[in-house]
Amino acid sequence: MKGRLEEQIKAQALAEGFDDARICRPTDVPEVPARLATFLERGYHGQMGWLAERSHWRGNPAALWPEARSVLMLAENYGPATDPRAVLKAREQAAISVYAQNRDYHDLVKKRLKRVARWMVAHAGGEVKVFVDTAPVPEKPLGQAAGLGWQGKHTNLVSRRLGNWFFLGAIFSTLDLAVDAPEPDHCGSCRACLQACPTDAFPAPYQLDARRCISYLTIEHHGPVAPDLRAKLGNRIYGCDDCLAACPWNKFATVAREMRYHARPDLQAPDLAALAALDDAGFRARFSGSPIKRIGRNRFVRNVLYAIGNSGQPRLLPVVQALCHDSDPVVADAARWAVERLMGDANGRAGAVAPL
Repeated sequence: MKGRLEEQIKAQALAEGFDDARICRPTDVPEVPARLATFLERGYHGQMGWLAERSHWRGNPAALWPEARSVLMLAENYGPATDPRAVLKAREQAAISVYAQNRDYHDLVKKRLKRVARWMVAHAGGEVKVFVDTAPVPEKPLGQAAGLGWQGKHTNLVSRRLGNWFFLGAIFSTLDLAVDAPEPDHCGSCRACLQACPTDAFPAPYQLDARRCISYLTIEHHGPVAPDLRAKLGNRIYGCDDCLAACPWNKFATVAREMRYHARPDLQAPDLAALAALDDAGFRARFSGSPIKRIGRNRFVRNVLYAIGNSGQPRLLPVVQALCHDSDPVVADAARWAVERLMGDANGRAGAVAPL
């Protein structure tokens, strides 16, 4: 009867729209505390202070909710229809990470999690808590322990069925459910993801220095980006998919079933000049319901200005000159940097220039 319950739960999860469902225990990730401590000691978390502040829970999911006996880990595919790296050649257009080209996945995944959780309580009893990237839960190690996939050399979870284009959700339960076997590492000698990184953000396989990661720099990092990294951003204005897109396991990936993950036409390769002109109200209106909205207009326009500076298009000079005295000093700094870059291109000079 017990095995039948686990299969019923998984079947219900798939019926709600998840693409895979596996079970582990909160105690199945004993390696996480030491790995997290090393990550924090080396300063790899950058400005993400909450990782250190909540390390007790993130390092030990059993401490997050001591009554929990099982964790249902769920995967939701957001696979793109085309290679997201193609836009990197379009220097006057913006590259936005695949996951952010439509609706905010937090809202969509959490609603599915809650429906599955309610079903579990109604049919099997117990208590539940749902998590999707908003609490100190080590989702990727738990996902590996449950058998959804393995943490690749780029530190993201990889699945033999889904590639690495999928979101993770977790349902902690007081039910004592039978667990699945963990997924072994299938990376072998491959280094494609490491070699694809534009900023050398991987000090070693399975290690990430977020301070050099474009996803971190464009989303989490406050203030100016270090001058030596600005040129490496290219036209990426929100996130980076290079290491994910390089993974050979994506040959098994499929396009997302959920239409709300399919790219909005206006976010596939938007015009940089138009994005730079957004004021706060325009930014909020354009990105309503999008995860991009959470970084705010100033950080967003900062990123756009770095991209324009990297565009090699002097005709965009008036766009950035108009922002050289923006009320936000970081935006103004990015605009002045872009002006020097574009003027250098106009005069036939190459190479990055320090900000004014």
